[in-house]
Amino acid sequence: MSSKPSATTFKLVLLGDGRVGKTSLVLRYVNNVFSEKQQATVQASYLTKRVVIEGVPITLAIWDTAGQERFHALGPIYYRDADAALLVYDMIDSDSFVRVRKWVTELQQMASKTIIIAIAANKSDLVRSKKFDIQEAESYAASIGARVFVTSAKSGEGIDEVFLDIATRLLQKKKESAERALPTPPRKGILIVDDEPEIEPQPKCCS
Repeated sequence: MSSKPSATTFKLVLLGDGRVGKTSLVLRYVNNVFSEKQQATVQASYLTKRVVIEGVPITLAIWDTAGQERFHALGPIYYRDADAALLVYDMIDSDSFVRVRKWVTELQQMASKTIIIAIAANKSDLVRSKKFDIQEAESYAASIGARVFVTSAKSGEGIDEVFLDIATRLLQKKKESAERALPTPPRKGILIVDDEPEIEPQPKCCS
């Protein structure tokens, strides 16, 4: 009888300017709710979401951090030991995307070198044209090994996709780490031993 895979918990931190919709995004994902009058996060809030990826149960411990500048110094407290980071910016506020670049620079300097990063281009419901111009964001994301997801906490667009991508990459990273930790099996083969050279008999002398 095979045993069930054990659950794994990963720490995911949300980063971005205030009012880009981080709290609304995570509340839509975890509780499937949305409020037009969502209060700004003070310091940080914590939520969990359980998902199953490839038959493996995963718990995402999601830290939603405050985006206000006065709380910026607290950032490292939350992301230093994070397994993944979701950088959120407002699609109609170009300055918030500039801030994403700065957050990534901080992550690269202070967080784990193997932290998984994704970017959410949020508030797509407020963009008049449905032809989203995210080429700059996609180019930048590719340069740091991340992906960009167009999201809307109001409509729910892209929410599940971005968190699924993060959870899948986290699981893959864990599998690869476990494989590297396994001892190297001995090489199987045929051991060839050279035969000792035959010793020619010494000629007998006549008596």
